[in-house]
Amino acid sequence: MPRIKLELPEHFSFHTTIPIRITDINYGGHAGNDSMLSIIHEARMQFLQQQGYDEKNFAGAGLIMNDVAIEFKKELFYGDAVDIAVTATAFERVSFDIFYKLDTLRNGKSITVAAAKTGMVCFDYTTKKITSVPEEARRKLSNS
Repeated sequence: MPRIKLELPEHFSFHTTIPIRITDINYGGHAGNDSMLSIIHEARMQFLQQQGYDEKNFAGAGLIMNDVAIEFKKELFYGDAVDIAVTATAFERVSFDIFYKLDTLRNGKSITVAAAKTGMVCFDYTTKKITSVPEEARRKLSNS
């Protein structure tokens, strides 16, 4: 079976740091895959908030995560701080992608621990139907 290999964009428009909590650690002694998804979710929320949005108010639309891909590269441990770079790309009529690059410092050196992509679809929570990406949000996220 072929493995996921993400092609990350060259430019990331947003950066945040999230610490690894004891509750992120699994029985293997490192951050679990479910915790990595939660960390990516937190980074996405901070990215959207920086632009004045959230997943229920995306310039008049809502957002639903349609798919996710995570390429695990190295372990994360309790006490690590994850520097996460985030950017939005590939805007289409009703959807776009958000990419994430997760790095941590290990022995004084920055190493990439994971790469991820979430496919986001615009959704009208009132009508329960997919809707177009608002032009305001497309413009703001494309230019950030």
